[in-house]
Amino acid sequence: MNKVIPAPPSASSPQSAHPSCRAKPVARCFWMGAPALVVVLALAACSNSPPAPEWQMNAKGSAERATQAWLVGDARIEAAEFARVRSALSSTGQPALLARAELLRCATRVASLVFEPCAGFDALAADAAPAEQAYARYLMGTATPADAPLLPEAHRALVSAGTSSPDAALNAIQDPLSQLVAAGVLLRSGRASDAVAERAVGTSSARGWRRPLLAWLSVQHQRAQAAGAADEAARLQRRIDLVQGKTSAAR
Repeated sequence: MNKVIPAPPSASSPQSAHPSCRAKPVARCFWMGAPALVVVLALAACSNSPPAPEWQMNAKGSAERATQAWLVGDARIEAAEFARVRSALSSTGQPALLARAELLRCATRVASLVFEPCAGFDALAADAAPAEQAYARYLMGTATPADAPLLPEAHRALVSAGTSSPDAALNAIQDPLSQLVAAGVLLRSGRASDAVAERAVGTSSARGWRRPLLAWLSVQHQRAQAAGAADEAARLQRRIDLVQGKTSAAR
């Protein structure tokens, strides 16, 4: 899991009494790098800590289910689960928490090459911390080297001044979803090489994430067609058909 973005602890943020969790208030545990949103995961793992509030556990479970549903292509379940995330977080009256959840949702879109405004975050941006604002710019493909220190550690190299190889920076990211988000950012900013596309296809395929897999296979297919590589384009179309359930047996 990626390193937690440092965030100023709120005076009302609950902390565990367990030594390993004392330095991890809710605001920090809620954002676990990009874009794995896990509500107070560290607190929940501390055996000596009191039970986590119900809103934390509800938001955590729904955020995980919403993310998975989107990646496998189930928009209906994703929408229902994210509505539960919003409901749970709204009960805290902390717009910064909901802003982070909205960023997670937008990150899953970027991972699947759905490039659209992050409207949910934009509505809350005035109450978001500089780190969240920087990550929003990153998702839009407009982050600058000045934003790098504010980003999750795995993503800093993609916007740092002097970074020579986006491909190498992408390959260094271990978390699959974070890797796909980074690949999407590279494509959105016009820096995605064929190697980036191949890595994104491999990661999506290995996880069984249908939505980003189809998106990246389509990128490869379009590039093969543009290069006049008819055999390669045909091979990629067969893979796309397979993912879509359009195999010869189904016909």
